[in-house]
Amino acid sequence: MLTKDRRLSELKAQIAEITPAEALALQARGAALLDVREADEVAQGSPRGALRITRGYLELKVEDALPDPERPVVALCAGGTRSLFAAGTLRELGYRHVYSLQGGFNRWKNEGLPFDVPPRLDAGARERYARHLLMPEVGEAGQLKLLASKVLLIGAGGLGSPAAFYLAAAGVGRIGLVDHDTVDRSNLQRQILHADDRLGMPKVESAKRTLLALNPALDVQTYPTRLDSGNVESLFGGYDLIVDGSDNFPTRYLVNDACVKLGLPCVHGSVYRFEGQATVFWPRYPGRRGPCYRCLFPEPPPPELAPSCAEAGVLGVLPGVIGLIEAVEALKLLLGIGDPLVGRLLCYDGLAQRCTEFTVTPDPGCRWCAEGAPFPGYVDYEQFCSSAA
Repeated sequence: MLTKDRRLSELKAQIAEITPAEALALQARGAALLDVREADEVAQGSPRGALRITRGYLELKVEDALPDPERPVVALCAGGTRSLFAAGTLRELGYRHVYSLQGGFNRWKNEGLPFDVPPRLDAGARERYARHLLMPEVGEAGQLKLLASKVLLIGAGGLGSPAAFYLAAAGVGRIGLVDHDTVDRSNLQRQILHADDRLGMPKVESAKRTLLALNPALDVQTYPTRLDSGNVESLFGGYDLIVDGSDNFPTRYLVNDACVKLGLPCVHGSVYRFEGQATVFWPRYPGRRGPCYRCLFPEPPPPELAPSCAEAGVLGVLPGVIGLIEAVEALKLLLGIGDPLVGRLLCYDGLAQRCTEFTVTPDPGCRWCAEGAPFPGYVDYEQFCSSAA
């Protein structure tokens, strides 16, 4: 067996040790700085732009963080010893250009090189979001991103209830709720944010009470108002994405048009009896142009072909299915992971227990979202839908 000192001597002979100035120059040319210290050490500061993987999880996580074995990597710790062992491990894993920072972060800081004090989760948040922290697609960086995110939900009813509930549980930091209605007993068959002892209470206040009982650290903003063309931009401003759980065409067109103008992704859901639909409308989706709501429905259908839930009924659990799909899509967009339902319409049949997917292509002639089209302005949506029908 090699003693620690003998192993350290071998590593010093095999691994190039470089100064902080040399490491900073390498980073500027594309090298990765890899901070292998423990979380409590990193909380005191870490080189700007460094990747942070504790030494104990290096073998498990480094390939996800650094998939290219040809990319130069500079390992660093507090004083330069643990980074040598980490660099040796990286060599064994197949990384070909590995260095160790001489003097570690202590020397980096003493030489006045740039560093950040990264945000971190406190003990309570680490316990609450423990299952997220285990996932490389989320981890602490992703959870911090969720905590800094802001989502506005249109409607605190059948679709808004499950979507808001799970976004709150996931740790989305600010949740806004727009709904002008009050709680009615007929809502309780499907609108799980509300309770029988809150009949007559504004839905947004009832929803806020439920969400804060689940996750008291949230910032829940309530807007007990009807969405219209006069307030839509002021309400949408400052939010990262919109989750549309509205149940009428005037509101859907208004939400779409505001999202197109402001460049916001719109996570859309709708339900009818035993069936539901979900998609993401986002013409500016990075990498491929998505459609907007008007590309799918240029005009509203006649009222007899699109009755509301109050007229046709809906299976109580169905909004839960579609609302949860909306929540999944919202989290994917906030985290920048997976393949969102941009350009794809997911249709769910509860009676057959079957999902069908349709491709939705952008309309090149769409007056609202076509490339280079000037925003045509908002319209009287109530009159627009009634006249088109």
